[in-house]
Amino acid sequence: MKKTILIGAVALLSACSQKAEEAPAPEVTDTVAEAPAPTPPGTYTVKMSDGTMGKTVINEDGTYVDSDDKGTEEKGAFANKEGKACFDPEGDKPEECWTLSPLAEDGTFTATKDSDQTVVTVTPPAASPAG
Repeated sequence: MKKTILIGAVALLSACSQKAEEAPAPEVTDTVAEAPAPTPPGTYTVKMSDGTMGKTVINEDGTYVDSDDKGTEEKGAFANKEGKACFDPEGDKPEECWTLSPLAEDGTFTATKDSDQTVVTVTPPAASPAG
């Protein structure tokens, strides 16, 4: 967790013959790290731990479509909840939430599924290669 330390300005004491006053102590404030930015709509490339590729499209209307390299699709509702990306598939399957890592230097991030700790590497739209 990152901490941001804010140091307040320290008043300058007047010189000359006036009695010097003690400067106030610097103010130190801990701030809680903000939750990761919400996952915006767009097309995300997903690399599974076994190397297979997939795609997730998050739509403006709060829906999503997952597809694998064989063309199998899963659709449902998408929401950002408590700093996690949550996918609620149509039908009786339970909602799955994923914890997202900070962006790596190459623009990718990892997503870890809460239920079984599956880890995938995700390339967001801005980092996806053109083509």
